[in-house]
Amino acid sequence: MRPVLAVAALALALLPACDQELGAGVNTGTFGTATMNNTLIQSGELSATAQLQRRFAQEVPDTVNFAFNSAVLDPAAQAILMRQADWIRQFPEMRFSVFGFTDLVGSERYNYALGKRRAEAVVRFFAAQGISRSRLESLVSYGKTRPVVQTTAPEVLNRRAVTQVAGFAKNPPLPLNGKYAEVVFREYVASAVPPHPQNTVITTQIAPTGSGG
Repeated sequence: MRPVLAVAALALALLPACDQELGAGVNTGTFGTATMNNTLIQSGELSATAQLQRRFAQEVPDTVNFAFNSAVLDPAAQAILMRQADWIRQFPEMRFSVFGFTDLVGSERYNYALGKRRAEAVVRFFAAQGISRSRLESLVSYGKTRPVVQTTAPEVLNRRAVTQVAGFAKNPPLPLNGKYAEVVFREYVASAVPPHPQNTVITTQIAPTGSGG
């Protein structure tokens, strides 16, 4: 049913342009988006990415903060990023995005550059932990455009870098299908469960009869 709805929606979107020159009404920025979304949903990639993004945000802090006018990672930020790196290493099939932000003090241009430096600092830290830069495909600065706290005063909560799950790698090592996220989740949980005592084989050496000691 979803592909049919997508085709119908696309047809309706093109109706107003029928009396114009061929192609005049095509929005090249979003053309094909509905079909792409349907493909991602049916393959399981879109829902799997959303599921892993929620897990990432629940299991590790996804945000580090910075001092005023600084892109230096302090010990608290490094501790958070170490936890993020440990989580990222468990999912070699995934790629991640890092976003940099600033508070509202200063010009838009300067803060855009500062936000980018903060995102780059996080990427360099991950690279030092052995995470390939090819898995960090999006490095974006939003500068001062998306504050957590709406204030023109210096605000540490606005000076941040955020890590998010972006999707699957272009060439995942395992087949991708609608159940892939469930496989990843099951293997992750199983790796954290210690073996049950009843499943542990206990070997006992019996001393030969008549030996002393």
